[in-house]
Amino acid sequence: MTETKSTCCYCGVGCGVIIEHEAGHITGVRGDPQHPANFGRLCTKGATLHLSAAPETLAARALHPELRSGRGEARQRVGWDTALDTAAERFAAIIAEHGPDAVAVYGAGQLLTEDYYVFNKLVKGLIGTNNLDTNSRLCMSSAVAGYKLSLGADAPPCSYADIAHTSALFITGSNTAFAHPIAFRRVEEARKARPDMKLVVIDPRRTDTAEAADLHLALLPGTDIALYNAMLHVMLWEGWVDRGYIEAHTEGFDALKKIVREYTPAMAGSICGLDRKAIEEAAQIFATSPATLSMYCQGLNQYSFGTHNNSALINLHLATGQIGRPGAGPFSLTGQPNAMGGREVGGLANLLSAHRDMANPAHRAEVAALWGVPDVPATPGKSAVELFRALKSGEVKAVWIACTNPAQSLPDQALVHEALQAAEFVIVQEAFGHTETCAYADLLLPATTWGEKDGTVTNSERAISRVRAAVPAPGEARHDWAIVVDFARRLGARLGEAELAARMFPYASPEEIWNEHRESTRGRDLDITGLSYALLETAGPQQWPFPEGASAGKVRLYEDGVFPTPGGRARFVATEHRITAESPSARFPLHLNSGRLRDQWHGMSRTGLVARLYSHESEPMLHMHKDDMARRQLADGDLVKVKSRRGDVMLKVLESATLRAGQCFVPMHWGANATGGLGINVLLPADFDPYSKQPELKHAAVQVEKYTDGKALVAMRRSEVGTDGRLHPNPLELMQRLRHWLPHFPYASLTLAGRAAPVVVLKARGDDLAPALLEALDRELSLDDPTRVLSYQDSRKSVAKRALVEGDSLAAVRLAGETKAAEWLADMMVQGHSAAAVRTWLLAPLTQPPAGQAARGKVICNCFDVAEDDILAAFRGGETLDALQTRTKCGTNCGSCVPELKRLQHGVTS
Repeated sequence: MTETKSTCCYCGVGCGVIIEHEAGHITGVRGDPQHPANFGRLCTKGATLHLSAAPETLAARALHPELRSGRGEARQRVGWDTALDTAAERFAAIIAEHGPDAVAVYGAGQLLTEDYYVFNKLVKGLIGTNNLDTNSRLCMSSAVAGYKLSLGADAPPCSYADIAHTSALFITGSNTAFAHPIAFRRVEEARKARPDMKLVVIDPRRTDTAEAADLHLALLPGTDIALYNAMLHVMLWEGWVDRGYIEAHTEGFDALKKIVREYTPAMAGSICGLDRKAIEEAAQIFATSPATLSMYCQGLNQYSFGTHNNSALINLHLATGQIGRPGAGPFSLTGQPNAMGGREVGGLANLLSAHRDMANPAHRAEVAALWGVPDVPATPGKSAVELFRALKSGEVKAVWIACTNPAQSLPDQALVHEALQAAEFVIVQEAFGHTETCAYADLLLPATTWGEKDGTVTNSERAISRVRAAVPAPGEARHDWAIVVDFARRLGARLGEAELAARMFPYASPEEIWNEHRESTRGRDLDITGLSYALLETAGPQQWPFPEGASAGKVRLYEDGVFPTPGGRARFVATEHRITAESPSARFPLHLNSGRLRDQWHGMSRTGLVARLYSHESEPMLHMHKDDMARRQLADGDLVKVKSRRGDVMLKVLESATLRAGQCFVPMHWGANATGGLGINVLLPADFDPYSKQPELKHAAVQVEKYTDGKALVAMRRSEVGTDGRLHPNPLELMQRLRHWLPHFPYASLTLAGRAAPVVVLKARGDDLAPALLEALDRELSLDDPTRVLSYQDSRKSVAKRALVEGDSLAAVRLAGETKAAEWLADMMVQGHSAAAVRTWLLAPLTQPPAGQAARGKVICNCFDVAEDDILAAFRGGETLDALQTRTKCGTNCGSCVPELKRLQHGVTS
C-alpha cells in the first residue's frame, strides 16, 4: 500500500487527508495529523472519501468524450481530437457571427487554482469576454463584496487559530456543526479549555450549533441588519464603542450613527421577532469581551441584500475595535474547497487576477501585459443568474459548464432547464456523468477528480494547500487545466490567433500555471511570490500573503490598523433593514429556509454515491413546526406538496422542534436525480444582491398542503459483495436506470441505504400503477421470475407485495398500493438477514410490520453505525454519555455527531 498526502474536496475548511492506494485504486483515507486545518480530524464526508472512489463508482463517472450529432439525439463516444475540434469550431463560429459575448463559461469552487487560472485567461484574454462566472457566485460573492466594501479587499482577516483565543464567538447564518464540522470541533475544544468563553448563535432555527450556545437569537429570516444595527445602537448608548479605534482607523461612522439611532432594541425586536433584552445581552457580550470573533456563511450571504448583511456585521467589529488582534475579527467560512482560490485568480465575471478591479484601467492594463494581449474587456460579464437568463433569451448562444451542476444548484430551476434546452451548444466538462446538467450536454468532456488531480487550493483562512494525485485517471478522463489548454490552442487557430494562443497557453504542467499566477500577485495584498510547489511540499500549507523573502505567511491581517483602501482606513457602511425578496402572504403563508445536511454536500454528485451518508437523513424531508402540521392535519411521514411562486415539489414532512411556527426548512441537496420534479431549488427565487449578484437561495415564501392522490410504491434492491470483491448488482448502475422512472410519478425519492451491502430505495406515489409499469420495474429489480419470487396480491385491499429472498437475505422487494412496512423491510435488507416473520408477512394480507418489529430509526453516528433509538434507550435507562461512548464508540471518531448526542441526552434528562 502507498500513501499520498492531499486535501479534502468538500468544504472550505480545507482539511488535509492521507490517501491510501494500491495497484491504481484508492483503498482508504484518513486525516493528515500535520495539516494545520484539521490536525488529523475528518468529518463524516471526508472520512468516506475513499468510498466515493470505490470500483463501483465508475458507473457514475464520465469516462470518454461524447458528442451529440443533433438536439434530441443520443450522444455517441468520440475521440478527444473530434471533441475539442468540434468545440473549437462551434465556439469560433458563434464568436465570428455574434461576437465574443455570445459565449460563456460557468465553473465551480471545486476547480483547482490552476484550473481556474487557465479558464480565466481563455475567456478574458483569448476570447475577449468577461462571461466567466462560477458557482462561488451562489455562496461566497456577498462575502467578497462585503469585505471589499468595508475593508478594501477580499481578504478574510482571521485564522482558525483565533477560535482558541477568542472570549466571545458569534456564529451567525451558519450551522457550523453540520456545514463545517471540523471547525466546530475547534469551537468545542476552545470552550472546554476556556469555560468562560461565550458562544452566541444567530439563526432562525435551533440547529445543533444553536443548541450548544450560551445565547441563541432565533431571529426571523432576513432580519440580520436590523439586529446588528440595534446592537450598535446599544453599544453607542452604553458607551461601549472604541472611539480611539474609530477615529484612527475608520471613516463613515457619523453617517452610520445617524441611521442606527432609530434602531432601538424594541424597534429591532419587533422586526426580528426577538426580545429586546436578548439584543442588549448580545450587544454587551460582543462589545465588552476582551476579544470577539464572528463566523458566518450562507445565512448572511444568500439574500438579495447579502453584501449589506456582511457589512452590518463588520460594522460591529470596527466600532468596537474587535479586529486585527488574536481572537477578534469577522471570519467568513468559505462554502467550497477552493472558492478562495478562484477569487484569487479573478474567477468571477467582475474580477481580475490577484484581486484587481475590472473597473480600474490600470489593473486591466497590468493583466493584459501579463497575458500578452492588447487589452482585457472593461464591461463585467454575466453573473450566474444573468448568464442563464441570457441563455434562455438567446443573447448567449453557447456555454461551457465545468465541474458544477447548475441544473440542480441554481435557483428558479424551471428557468435554468429552459435555458439549457434553448442554448445552441452546451459543453459539460465533468467527472461524474450522472448529474442533472449532463443530460443537457451536447458535448461531454470527462475530467479528473479528487485523488487524480494535481495542483493547489486555498481554504477559508487563506492557507494554500497542495492537492496531489494518488491514482491515474480512469478511462480517457483528463485534467481540467489540460483540457482548457488544448482547446485554447485549437480555438486560437480558428480565430486566426494561433501564434497568440500558443504563447498564452504554453503549459505542460500545473506548476507552470502556478508560477505565472504567483507572479501576477507581486505587490498585491495577496502577494505569494515567496511560495512555490517545493515549499508547499516540504513546509506544508501556508497562508497568504507570503511575499518573496518572507519566512511565513500572516496569521491575521490588519494588525496595524491599515486597510487596503485609498485612504488606508476601513469603511463603515450605512446599512438599512430590507425585506426579503418575497414575504409570506395569504397564498404563500410560510417562510421556507434552506440549508445543509450533516452528511451530504452540495448536489450530492459525490456524497450521493456513498450509501452510509444517507443514514442520518435518508430522503428529502420538509421540516415543520408541530403547530403548522396540526393546522394541516399532517403527521410525520405524510406527503406534502410544497409550492412557491415558481414551482412545486413533493416531499415527506417531519415534525421539528428547531423551528418556530410559521417557518419550515428543507435541505438544498436534493435535485431531479433524487426527486420526482426538478428538485428543491425550483422553489427558490432568482432575485439577487445588486452589489454581489448573489441570489436569495436561503429563503422563499411557500404554501404546504397534504398530498393524498394516487397509490404508494416502494421498490428496493440489495447488493452483495461478490467473489470478485465488487458489488452485484452495481447499486449505482441500478440507480442510473431507476432515475428514468422518476418523471413517471408526482412524488418520487431515489436514495441508498446500508453500509457494506448497499440497498437502492425507490419510493413513489403515482396516479396509476399500471401492471405494465410494475412489470417493467420488477425486471429492473430481478423480481420478474415467478419461480424465484414470493408474491401476494389483493386488489380489493390494494395490497401487492413481491419479494426475492436469496439464502437468508431479503434481496429485493416491491410494494404497491400499501407500503406501511417499507421502513421495517428496509432495515431487514440493510441488516442482511430475513427472519421467518418476513416470509410469513410477505405471503399474508398484512400491511403493518409484525408486532415488535419496528425500524431502528436514523443513524446518529455514521462512523460506528449507532442509531437514534438505541441511543435514546440508553439514556432513558440511565446510561451517561461517557458510558455510551465507551460502549458504542459513538462520537469518538470524527465527532460530527457529538452535538446531536448531547441534544438527545438533554432531551431525555431535562
